[in-house]
Amino acid sequence: MKINLFDKDQEFIPMPAGEIVFRVGDSADRMFAVIEGAVEIVIHGHVVETVEAGGVFGEMALIEEKPRNATATVTVAAKLVAIDRRRFLFLVQQNPFFALQLMTVMAARLRRMDERL
Repeated sequence: MKINLFDKDQEFIPMPAGEIVFRVGDSADRMFAVIEGAVEIVIHGHVVETVEAGGVFGEMALIEEKPRNATATVTVAAKLVAIDRRRFLFLVQQNPFFALQLMTVMAARLRRMDERL
């Protein structure tokens, strides 16, 4: 599912291919939305997902307020929107559809992981 809420956001971070967004163990002070490009999510040496335009990543650690359990690396030059905890909470409170979209994304990820087992 694509979350297009951030498509027009002008406060994006341009990142070249090969740039590491975060590593396992990093503190989680923000999640990210991909406007352009692609980001690979790696857990225990395995690529678990490639997040492309309209996708989000890093939300689990932000929600739990725990260190990252994955490494995220830009694979195709990207524009990312950083969403800090304050903005995240505002979005969830003011836009319930955002919360539903995020839950749908997380549920789809869990289903894909279950299918791999």
